[in-house]
Amino acid sequence: MDTETLETEALDIESLDAQTLFDRLFPEGHAITRDGLFFSGTGTSANQAVAVIGTVDAAPIGIELAFRMAGEVLAIVRDHPGRPILLLVDTQGQRLSHRDELLGINGYMAHLAKCLALARNNGHPILGLVWSQAVSGGFLASSLFADRCFALKEAEVRVMNLPAMSRITKIPLERLQDLSKTSPVFAPGVENYWCMGAIEALWSGDLARELAAALATHETADRRRARGAERGGRRLALDVAERVRHGAP
Repeated sequence: MDTETLETEALDIESLDAQTLFDRLFPEGHAITRDGLFFSGTGTSANQAVAVIGTVDAAPIGIELAFRMAGEVLAIVRDHPGRPILLLVDTQGQRLSHRDELLGINGYMAHLAKCLALARNNGHPILGLVWSQAVSGGFLASSLFADRCFALKEAEVRVMNLPAMSRITKIPLERLQDLSKTSPVFAPGVENYWCMGAIEALWSGDLARELAAALATHETADRRRARGAERGGRRLALDVAERVRHGAP
């Protein structure tokens, strides 16, 4: 990790609101409309129009919000061929309600992911940026499904906290706490997700410059396993995947 980058001007995540984020990402101008927990629109980065989709206030992603985000992606594919898409993530995860489960929240999440895949297959570069927090399925089906996912270095990323992981896996909490001290796979935190390769890079300081640099490189190959191996966060995933791919024992 670039130590100099991490020591540049820090953004106070508690005071960073969506409007300030838009201004810092798009000093050349933006037209982004907020409707409740959802926002969408366009911004200009290095003289290039960028489609923006995202959420605020640690939004729980329920069926309505997932469907709306998916619809926005489809509208971009239809109306603005090839336009880059920036997903700005602030979510506490999927909405935990009996109603959403009965109506098939998993299907709505899958629909959102498939719409992003459609956009990618139609030549839309897709970037994700965790600007506040990203948790569980709301993160997995959105920004983590981008070509590359970035995060502000003050952001919080986690999929499942250790007490919940203990209940699901039946592994004692104390054992998971010990494992989390040496393995990023068991530990929350944005730097652990950087180590695992899920986060491409951590941004701070000049966000407009960071975004322009990311947009200048259009990469669709999934390099998360390789980055995890390089950074020491996932030591076996790349090797196992290669052995499976080539039919090795």
